[in-house]
Amino acid sequence: MELAQDAGLTDAAGVTHEPAAGLCRIVSLVPSLTELLCDLGLAAQLVGRTGFCIHPRESVREIPKVGGTKSVDLERVRALAPTHVVVNVDENEKPAVDEIARFAPHVIVTHPLHPRDNPGLYRLLGLIFHRNREAAELTRRFEQAWHDATLEASKLPRENVLYLIWKKPWMTVARDTYISGCLAAVGWDTVPETAARRYPEIALDMHAQDVGCVLLSSEPYRFRDRDVLEVRRAVPPGVRVTLIDGEMTSWYGSRAIAGLRYLADLRRRLVAA
Repeated sequence: MELAQDAGLTDAAGVTHEPAAGLCRIVSLVPSLTELLCDLGLAAQLVGRTGFCIHPRESVREIPKVGGTKSVDLERVRALAPTHVVVNVDENEKPAVDEIARFAPHVIVTHPLHPRDNPGLYRLLGLIFHRNREAAELTRRFEQAWHDATLEASKLPRENVLYLIWKKPWMTVARDTYISGCLAAVGWDTVPETAARRYPEIALDMHAQDVGCVLLSSEPYRFRDRDVLEVRRAVPPGVRVTLIDGEMTSWYGSRAIAGLRYLADLRRRLVAA
């Protein structure tokens, strides 16, 4: 079987990629994947990133910016003459991705929906860019973090949690999102149990009735201490309300390794408190 037919080379759009020939010119339009590409040892081949691609800081600071995840400067991308452009279904607009596909030889589409999708993501990029050893090491570290986090969660009773990502209106995450999957791994089940949209608007007073904790994310809306006070006044007594690092819940890729450990530790501390 030829390597190009390896199932690990098929992206979220169903496209099977060939392993890259020679050095590549990579543009990443996904912050967490820019970080992953750097952790795979590909920083020197990154020629473009979004303004939200801020990690690892020392590696990305000299890489040219091409706009935002949803406001990509297509002409800037074209001028960089990329061989590969890495995109995500949720983070990048399809019309922009379709236009990029007109001039970029290879567009790699990603769409992780659960933390368990990360090893496949490592393998996909590792195979395409000849970083198999680095991808295998990330997979080993991820599996250890997953084992540790889920073992820690098994020692505590499961708990419903409301995870807020926006205010005016209040918005949360549905259970089919990557964020919800990360929280479930450490024993937190997000509410509502069912939702028509992946990021539904909610009534705070109603959805906080049957939860043990309300988590206020740092992204996309950056909740602050004053928001914690506001939410505490709106929820029943005894419901814990705290800020949470959104990168640790929503950034897939290599950040998921630290994210699982962060979430397990946060839940343990909140229960203890």
